[in-house]
Amino acid sequence: MRIALDTNVLAYAEGVNGASRRKEVLQVLEKLQGEEVLVPVQALGELFHVLIRKAGRSPVRARQAVLGWLDAYPSIETSSSVLLTAVDLAVDHELNTWDAVMLGACAAAGCRLLLSEDMQSGFTWSGVTVANPFATPKHELLAGLLDRE
Repeated sequence: MRIALDTNVLAYAEGVNGASRRKEVLQVLEKLQGEEVLVPVQALGELFHVLIRKAGRSPVRARQAVLGWLDAYPSIETSSSVLLTAVDLAVDHELNTWDAVMLGACAAAGCRLLLSEDMQSGFTWSGVTVANPFATPKHELLAGLLDRE
């Protein structure tokens, strides 16, 4: 199953918003190592911005973090067709433009789950389900992946 990571998940893994959130994200990612985890390029661009603006990192350190994520997981590109799909998605479902781009890119890459704290957990579009990795209880798709031994 392909799983994509939204910006907030990456930011928490980088320690933005505290050690407890970081620990929680890293535990989830550790359990998903056997799965096909992907990172949207858009999320990496947003992460770079968050690390500089919110976390106060230097651009050099923020770049190192982005490159680390690119080394760790395959990326999902944003194409012109993804952008056109996102525009329709934003209009039809009244989503934020950038959330729609993220969701459209994940659908184009064949992802089944998008881990995000910012989008509505449980929202499904074109085969992609948004799951908040911090919610209790966990979405059933994510819970099934995390509960495996």
